[in-house]
Amino acid sequence: MHKILMAAAALLSLGTLQSQVPDFMTYPAYTGSDLGVHWSAAETKCRLWAPTAEAVRMHLYANGQDGLPSVTVELAKGERGTWYTTLAGNRHGTYYTCQVKVNGKWLAEVPDPYAKAAGVNGRRGMIVNMAAAEPQGWQQDVIPKAVPPTDAVVYELHVRDASIHPSSGAAQKGGYLGLAEAGTKTPDGTPTGIDHLKALGITHVHLLPVFDFNSVDESKPNMSQYNWGYDPLNYNVPEGSYSSDATRGEVRIREFRQMVMALHKAGIGVVMDVVYNHTASTENSVFNQTVPGYYYRQKADGSWSDASACGNETASERPMMRKFMIESLLHWVKEYHIDGFRFDLMGIHDIETMNTISAALNEAKPGILLYGEGWTAGESPLAEVKRALKKHVSKLNGIAVFGDDLRDGIKGSVFKHEEKGFATGNAAAAESVKFGLSGASGHGSVDMYQVNYSIEPYAASPAQVVSYAECHDNHVLWDRIALSNPDATVAQRREMHRLALGIVLTAQGVGFLHAGTEFFRTKQGVENSFQSPDSINAINWNMASEHRDMVTYVHQLIAMRKAHPSFRLGTAGLIGELMKFKSGLPKGVIGYTVSAEYLGDTWKQVTVLYNGNTEPVTAKLDTGGWKTAIHNNRFRGGRAGKKVNLAASSMTILYSN
Repeated sequence: MHKILMAAAALLSLGTLQSQVPDFMTYPAYTGSDLGVHWSAAETKCRLWAPTAEAVRMHLYANGQDGLPSVTVELAKGERGTWYTTLAGNRHGTYYTCQVKVNGKWLAEVPDPYAKAAGVNGRRGMIVNMAAAEPQGWQQDVIPKAVPPTDAVVYELHVRDASIHPSSGAAQKGGYLGLAEAGTKTPDGTPTGIDHLKALGITHVHLLPVFDFNSVDESKPNMSQYNWGYDPLNYNVPEGSYSSDATRGEVRIREFRQMVMALHKAGIGVVMDVVYNHTASTENSVFNQTVPGYYYRQKADGSWSDASACGNETASERPMMRKFMIESLLHWVKEYHIDGFRFDLMGIHDIETMNTISAALNEAKPGILLYGEGWTAGESPLAEVKRALKKHVSKLNGIAVFGDDLRDGIKGSVFKHEEKGFATGNAAAAESVKFGLSGASGHGSVDMYQVNYSIEPYAASPAQVVSYAECHDNHVLWDRIALSNPDATVAQRREMHRLALGIVLTAQGVGFLHAGTEFFRTKQGVENSFQSPDSINAINWNMASEHRDMVTYVHQLIAMRKAHPSFRLGTAGLIGELMKFKSGLPKGVIGYTVSAEYLGDTWKQVTVLYNGNTEPVTAKLDTGGWKTAIHNNRFRGGRAGKKVNLAASSMTILYSN
């Protein structure tokens, strides 16, 4: 332990990491399940892991933001680098900070890393009786049954965006309760919010970060503020700016649960966007003020590594960071009934940690939906072979990655704004789309030399790839189509948009939509709106009224996907056996058939045709006698012979039974 304390001293010099970095893997790992602050009516027990500390103390406060401590308690030294104390009596509602002494210096007061509740802006933790923060009916929350990943249709949504616009009809706009509110309508009576989502038919809502983040001042709820929330502060605490009262730690817990319960009542699962790869600050983070340096990776010269491009990157391979991630995720599952997680910059985390997480979460909630970004934003000292990257997804158990090959195949590279994709007039992108359509799991008809980013198939099954055309990052689909097709008419762009979503919802894999895409949502050309005002980010529900035909189309696509297993094959073997790409089609047309008679589908044979050209073409079929499900981006019944007229930028689906 003396060597650990000496090494830790090298980390503290004017708050800056120096070149001498200790071997963090020698720090004693604690295996107990009692880290953090644990309330009971008779006493509250506290345990903090701080192996480099010379002393640890806990300050108790009457409120979460100002005033001097009412009591300061010295913690006793425990096993495996931990410090502990027991506070007598019912301490629910008491605020606290922990303070660690390293190398003769008291570090800053912070909540402990495991804090479950916090005061305004998360600067002080709060001792909480979680049962006292339950909304009425919480114990009877009916959690939707888990579905196979390929049956999921995920809808990515920002909590504030959902209800802040005047057209939302919500009484409590911009927060958890606004999203939880049922029966909301636009001025002309069109359903909004949760009723819209239920009618659309999605299976899951993916919420952009809702843990306690740093960038919004919770003490000023009436000030115009906005952020996506990818700057973690307290991982196990709900964000306070989405609650009706951020000054009372239990309010955000109760209202978050109300939101989850309302979504569950609508039959919708809840996916949390989690950001364990970096923290909002580095030297001043809860992690660094508890065990300096341990939770982060360093470069050879001792400076902070930054694969997140946000100032730091966490070290998931170190035992106590891995333990923290697992226990934090389990906290959200057990206390908030969360149904899935999306891992931001998952490529920063190591494969072993992600598989350990998957095993623990599936034990707690079998069939939980897990997916993440299979890349980093910069270089990392973690050996590439150990990283949970897209190309390594076959080594991950029950975790999917985003299919950027399909995304940019559909609309063009996110890094080249004027570049067209298959759905926006570029026939050369066809192989990237075919690769995505077949679930990135390998298909003999795909020419991998022409796929935009991948040189070989990477998914072991379609359940390991998320099929999408857009997300919160970069331009929304409507704005991107306008950038790449400035001379196209509005009507032409709408057909391109319909084709793009048609590809997504008929592709093998996990279906994924960005909020508002079903009515041509725009962000007025802003590429990354992470701190843009509500005038850019708010969902204008009047557009759902204006484009009701488009909303109906997306609803019908989702219903078709659910009804017909041809569009959600569960294994790479089934894709290879049953899904056949058609040859001899005009340039700029992709077609495939699925022999669905083995799937119990009412459609025995299915043919899907996508015309990526900006002009109509005629496609020849091997046989006639087809029935029409969709013709040229519209659901309409009919029959087709051996020739099919395909409108510009359109999808057509034929079947026989």
